Amino acid sequence: MFAVVTIAGQQFKVEQGQEIFVHHLDQSEGDKVAFDEVLLTSDGAKTKVGTPTIKGASVKASVLGHQKGDKVIVFKKKRRKGYQVKNGHRQQFTKIKIDSIKA
Repeated sequence: MFAVVTIAGQQFKVEQGQEIFVHHLDQSEGDKVAFDEVLLTSDGAKTKVGTPTIKGASVKASVLGHQKGDKVIVFKKKRRKGYQVKNGHRQQFTKIKIDSIKA
């Protein structure tokens, strides 16, 4: 069984037992979280599509930890003007494990 769920503004296709990285969540490590914005569920034979979400459906997950992503270099330059700016950025991520999908 899988579901398409909105987590922190992004849509993910998740299955039970799957571990994914999502944008930073405010929960601490070991906490349980539930996501109610389930857009689609399917168990192979039967598929439910929400309008826009499925009433009563939820995805439960547990927080495994927080990590930083790879560094992204942001370089701006205007030619012949002597203008250069170099900045770096590392996105914060939360690793979660999908515990159950309730359709």
